[in-house]
Amino acid sequence: MSGQRFVLVGFRHSVVPGWGRSLWCMLVILLGLLPIHLGLAQTDTSPKTGVLIDVPSPLNSRDVDRILARLSQIAVASKRGDASDRGRTTVVLRLGETGRGGQADSAAPSSEQSTPSEARNSAGGATAFEDALKIARAVSSSDLKRVRVVAWVDGAVSGHDVLLPLASETLLISSSGSIGDAGRFEPQLDDTIGVLYQSIARRRALIPLELVGGLVDSSLEVAKVNLIDGESSFLSGKSLLDARSAGRVASENTLANSGEPLVLDANQLRQIRAAAAIVDSEETVSDWLELSALQSDDSRSVDEAVGRLVRVTGNITGSRVRRWQSNLAATIDSPDVNTWLIAIDSPGGNLNRSASLAATLADPGIAIQAVGGCVTGEARGDAALIALACQPLIMLPDSTIGGSGADAMSPADVQRQSELIDMVADSTGRSVALIRGLLDPSLSVHRYVHRRSGRVRYATSDQIRLDSNENETSDWQRMEKIELASGLNASQAMELGLADGTSESLQTASAAVGLNGIPPELSDRGLVRWVERLGGQTGLAMSLLVVGFMMLSIEASAPGLGFPGFIALVCFAFFFWIKYLAGTAEWAELLAFGLGLACIGIEIFVLPGFGVFGVGGLILTAIGVMLMSQTFVVPQNAYQLGELTRGLWVTLGGLGGCVLGMILVRMYLPQAALATGLSMGVPEANLDESERLAHYDNLMGQTGEATTPLRPSGKARFGETIVPVVSDATAIDAGQSIRVIQVLGNRITVEAVD
Repeated sequence: MSGQRFVLVGFRHSVVPGWGRSLWCMLVILLGLLPIHLGLAQTDTSPKTGVLIDVPSPLNSRDVDRILARLSQIAVASKRGDASDRGRTTVVLRLGETGRGGQADSAAPSSEQSTPSEARNSAGGATAFEDALKIARAVSSSDLKRVRVVAWVDGAVSGHDVLLPLASETLLISSSGSIGDAGRFEPQLDDTIGVLYQSIARRRALIPLELVGGLVDSSLEVAKVNLIDGESSFLSGKSLLDARSAGRVASENTLANSGEPLVLDANQLRQIRAAAAIVDSEETVSDWLELSALQSDDSRSVDEAVGRLVRVTGNITGSRVRRWQSNLAATIDSPDVNTWLIAIDSPGGNLNRSASLAATLADPGIAIQAVGGCVTGEARGDAALIALACQPLIMLPDSTIGGSGADAMSPADVQRQSELIDMVADSTGRSVALIRGLLDPSLSVHRYVHRRSGRVRYATSDQIRLDSNENETSDWQRMEKIELASGLNASQAMELGLADGTSESLQTASAAVGLNGIPPELSDRGLVRWVERLGGQTGLAMSLLVVGFMMLSIEASAPGLGFPGFIALVCFAFFFWIKYLAGTAEWAELLAFGLGLACIGIEIFVLPGFGVFGVGGLILTAIGVMLMSQTFVVPQNAYQLGELTRGLWVTLGGLGGCVLGMILVRMYLPQAALATGLSMGVPEANLDESERLAHYDNLMGQTGEATTPLRPSGKARFGETIVPVVSDATAIDAGQSIRVIQVLGNRITVEAVD
């Protein structure tokens, strides 16, 4: 049966000649490919949708993190097969005119509130090269290979915003769009910037490298030349001069003269085949990309905002900052929390600790989309740095930011935090000079206007001198000085671009961050939050001291009872607890206060009189109370001087409570029916002689020894006789010498003999 094969057809064996083998194989292959073809046809007919992300201008580091986080989410969805086209997902990055922000910025919560982009533009902000390079590298890297990144230039794009279109896979441009003048905001162009531009452009090869050099460096002359050998190319700078001097140029078309920025419009980009198409609407973009629709995606709200609230109140201390940071870090691992809302009402207290918390808020990581801030009362001193690390920052109408606070910061202290201040300014798009000026009142900050461009910036004279060439120094016209020493109210902060809006309540401020309402607080210790709020009330602290010292004076008047002393101890403990949670009391203050009370106790119960222990105890107690009301020892600014005054009033109130307690004991307590045992009454002048059971007149004036403690009654020895005696309203210990001062029948009154 050589040359023959068996094929199973219809469950019957039949012999097929060798020549028919190929025909049957082809038939089987076609039948096998039919489901695949049908599957592909079904995939091709399914609607494809893309994602449209509006890129704000100027870009800051937080905007870059949000956009990259969204692109990473899309890439992960594509890997899981969740993308609409079962493969690469098309993402269109729309770039509007440089300096006008993005659509994401225009979605303000209220027409009365300025948007973050408007605040940044008013301060003369521009996209930093580091931020532009970060997003360009990520877009052109293999990490986003599951995403097709399309740049849609829908306006005049300049500055370092130009770098993103160069890094995109596809470039679309509107009829009014253009790209160019990449070095517009660079007062001193670094050669490294040009090298990095060409490195990014080489990855996509959308624009010739000679043109890329002209886009960055306006000092280069750029031309399209036709060489005598028939070749056509773009030349710039030295290469153009060499071609001319060698006589190799047949004709040329100058695109930009030396000293003029190179700007490529839509037609020029189409002619050099850098732009794939000229589009003027989202529908045109969808049609050209063969997409059924473009889903608008706000890069500032990648997911639905789910937030947590942190209240930064009271003085800034190391323990409180560690607790806040620990609570914030716990939300990063939470799968649903993506927004932080920081409510600030603090006078500051420690610049280093505030800088640590500000660093956490300025760079929370990709998992946190937004860190909003709301100044509900004041953000004084170093607390202003915490507030300015939030974006957006909302202020209540009567709130203030900056000014002297609980920590007296020197210029050297602020200078040591320069790197962190620069990071906060870069991540939020705020003026670094204004931030420094709020922390360092000695710094002179002025408003500067560029004579040629009209651009406004807030800076110091040293910054202008360093950022400009010697020939350009006169281009910046110095205007009025910005007064920052006393702090800023809400309207002033908005005008300077430090605040992004005002709000009547925390509820409205939550909406500005994208939250539906006030989020739950991070800390679940409601008792701690309640006590912290109580700690901010000076009247409560003074009341605790007054009651405590009043009970202490009652205890001193009736030693050995214990109940008034217990009440005094509880009042003093609550006073210290409140001040400790408020951040103004530590163990040193508690030690001074406790030693003072101990010395007073020794003076009253052990060594009666008015001696060293009494005076020293009063001084230590007063020092402890004052230090518990403040975070400093010697006041160094206006705020600390005011705190010292309030601390003095609290101290005087506590000591006044002691005096008031003594007066009440002497005047009213002996007559109270329920408190007859709390003090010793004055003996009557005449006792009924008939009630005398014994006569001790012979003991008058004699000296003896107390055999038991006299509190106030007890027993004493006179010679060989032991008799019951009563002290003269003072406590006398056993073994102490005594003298009889009065004898009324069987009642013997004695006093201690020094």
